[in-house]
Amino acid sequence: MLNITKHSSGKNLELAIEGRLDTTTAPQLEEIVRNGLSGVESLVFDFVKLEYISSAGLRVLLAAQKIMNKQGKMVVKNASEEVKEIFEVTGFSDIMTIE
Repeated sequence: MLNITKHSSGKNLELAIEGRLDTTTAPQLEEIVRNGLSGVESLVFDFVKLEYISSAGLRVLLAAQKIMNKQGKMVVKNASEEVKEIFEVTGFSDIMTIE
């Protein structure tokens, strides 16, 4: 199960992700990334309630990062130690801003 809460303010968008981001739920986030980032200059993913991320979830984050590289910045914040470890092992910590 995945819950996505959107907080939008001007050119800023924060997506609070709760649950599991895996092959079953990644398309929900992918839809927002594909269609909801027009005009966004600051994208923040709040992972305080994210329990798990799979390669499908990582792929969506990578797509978001590629879009934001052209139009602004992207930050991942409040990731658990487990999720941070996945970012380290996959090299995502080198290409994304993680706070």
